[in-house]
Amino acid sequence: MEVKTKTGNSNKKKGAVKVKVARKGATPAKHSKFSPSWVVVHSKDAPGFKLELIGRIREGVKKSDWKELIQYTDSTEKEFEHILPASISSMQKKAVYGKETSERIYELARLFGLGYEVFDSKEDFKKWLMTPSKTLGNKIPFELLDSSFGFEMVENEIIRIQYNVYS
Repeated sequence: MEVKTKTGNSNKKKGAVKVKVARKGATPAKHSKFSPSWVVVHSKDAPGFKLELIGRIREGVKKSDWKELIQYTDSTEKEFEHILPASISSMQKKAVYGKETSERIYELARLFGLGYEVFDSKEDFKKWLMTPSKTLGNKIPFELLDSSFGFEMVENEIIRIQYNVYS
């Protein structure tokens, strides 16, 4: 999947990045730099990338950035209810989320970024996430994302698929 980025001119908000995803009929999306939805598009590690994310996690993810990620991944909050360490109702009351919730949101963003890269489309990746995997003990990958070990297993499976290494 080819991704082209264009930085905004001086009239636009600082840190905003215009992103074009090479997909038929797609319109450019605007993401704040290092927001969770920006991380989906820019999932490759760059110098200082992880340090910046650590800082963002410590500051907490803003509710607006979480909503943007949900929209960008063509998902609903309800779909992530069992994955997040906070209930959806408590998340709706907060403007900025705590460290644990913020970390899980960024983990999701990185995983979706990797998945979109490997599977070439949101639809194909989401379909894989919801299909039982033999290498994951016939478990549905999405259901394993409620723990750090599950995240690691799913991420490793996506990387195996990327490099055509099947167990």
